[in-house]
Amino acid sequence: MTPEPGFPRSLRRPTPITPKAGQESVWDYPRPPRVEPRNERVVVKLGGQVIADTTDAVRVLETSHPPVYYLPIAAFPAGVLVPVSGTSFCEFKGQAHYFDVVAGGVVAARAGWTYPAPTRGFEELGTRVALYPGQMDSCEVDGELVTSQAGDFYGGWMTSQLVGPFKGGPGTSGW
Repeated sequence: MTPEPGFPRSLRRPTPITPKAGQESVWDYPRPPRVEPRNERVVVKLGGQVIADTTDAVRVLETSHPPVYYLPIAAFPAGVLVPVSGTSFCEFKGQAHYFDVVAGGVVAARAGWTYPAPTRGFEELGTRVALYPGQMDSCEVDGELVTSQAGDFYGGWMTSQLVGPFKGGPGTSGW
């Protein structure tokens, strides 16, 4: 079996990439995760429309993961976030509830989630929503186009300021 790039044969955990000036390594992020307020301008588009434009975001930082940005629910126009049935559970944040995200005739199914009653330490998420950036037309942080974390579970927002390797793709579930 050939190991994945950045993944030594003798270890299950990959070798972190050393960040350059102005970059962050996701391997320096904490576990359990933490919430960090941000003041960058975050703009999200779907269906050719701006559905959120805010400088009041927080991001959740967790070892090996690109950050997940949470935006104020109040930053979205009425009708964009449509609650749907079903929940999931995060050992750190509690029970997540989901939204279809709807704009410009486009429906991104279950592309947003919130923790309406988050656990202690994550209270700031109670009035915020996270989005899968790969299901939006675009997500920008301070004018930089975000790319989506690999896989369809975590929803991390990747920018040029981050180095990995990143959890989410094939072969990373044991990290």
